[in-house]
Amino acid sequence: MASVQLCGAAVAAASFSRKGAASLEVLRVPTPAAGGARPARRAFRGLVARAATVVAPKYTTLKPLADRLLVKIKSAEQKTTGGILLPSTAQSKPQGGEVVAIGEGRTIADNKVEVSIQVGAQVVYSKYAGTEVELNDSNHLILKEDDIIGILETDDVKDMKPLGDRVLIKVAVAEDKTPGGLLLTETAKEKPSIGTVVAVGPGPLDEQGKRIALPVSAGSSVLYSKYAGAEFKGADGTNYIVLRVSDLMAVLS
Repeated sequence: MASVQLCGAAVAAASFSRKGAASLEVLRVPTPAAGGARPARRAFRGLVARAATVVAPKYTTLKPLADRLLVKIKSAEQKTTGGILLPSTAQSKPQGGEVVAIGEGRTIADNKVEVSIQVGAQVVYSKYAGTEVELNDSNHLILKEDDIIGILETDDVKDMKPLGDRVLIKVAVAEDKTPGGLLLTETAKEKPSIGTVVAVGPGPLDEQGKRIALPVSAGSSVLYSKYAGAEFKGADGTNYIVLRVSDLMAVLS
């Protein structure tokens, strides 16, 4: 995403139109009187406003470089399942879209490694990855291939094809009762960190640009880091998680 750094005694609030023109409204911070206490500088340090980069209408295409991809973002849901309209602040940020352009790949050692994702693929990407771009009145992301979590071959996450060194795991169901037989509420259930591997990625690239096979396979029961990965819910309500193989701690048997 493009960033506007805010600092100093005057803070500029920027608003962007579709044509890329920016209007700035300057908010003045009162200057302390002589001998008075100075305002804490840390209140403004690191304050950043983010906005999508708007491409001028005269440019209609965008060609990513190296191992980057251009993804057209799926629009966020504007209604709840019950039909209630959601304000923009309540709409969940979409994490999927369609690949509309790809780069030519990158060179590792003397080997050319092409982007493994094809144009037209429906992909899921890391939540805060990439740079937002508004092109032809549509929202897009430019991101690296490694930021793509997986490819959706159907509308159900259980059929996701993980990429790189990632694995797709079906999360074990949390226990509803304690060993003593007491019923647990949803908030009291401990988050499970055990699951079954559903699919594995092709593996990371070594220094020569060749794939390294992952040490786990589909069907393995694994123990993984408790707060790692990206969580998804399948069409039938089953919980899944996609994480890197480095976040796996053990194989259970």
